Amino acid sequence: MTRLYQIQETVRLRAAEIADAHADWPCRKGCDDCCRHLASPPRVTREEWELIAPALDALAPPVSDNARRRIRDSHSRPSICPLLDPDSGSCLIYEARPVACRAYGFYAEREYVLGCHHIESIGAERPDIVWGNHAALEERLNALGAAAELSGWLRFGKAEG
Repeated sequence: MTRLYQIQETVRLRAAEIADAHADWPCRKGCDDCCRHLASPPRVTREEWELIAPALDALAPPVSDNARRRIRDSHSRPSICPLLDPDSGSCLIYEARPVACRAYGFYAEREYVLGCHHIESIGAERPDIVWGNHAALEERLNALGAAAELSGWLRFGKAEG
């Protein structure tokens, strides 16, 4: 089991625990608020990119070409995630999505919840939520190596189409 998989599994378990305990939790299939309002383009480690690149390659050529173009152009802030299908609101590479996407809405930095306005409201109203520890998650990700924006990996990685 790779270190990245272990991190993903830890995040999956924390997210499932929170979502299962709160039936009205917005972070479910069909919610794309955070994907449409990124503060900055996603940053991923090489191990994460090595999952993303083949997922991009597996998409139909017009879809993958469009996603790569959006990745190359993803320098403005705030931005829409270049991995989001803007028409359906679905992640194009959901199974290979970055850890940051998996954790968003379920982790916190000290007293600050990392999530959209819906999540922040829920967090303020419900002190019983046991958030994931964002600092510990970042430490584990940092142990995988340096992270870069998707556009950097696309330029130097193997998914340039």
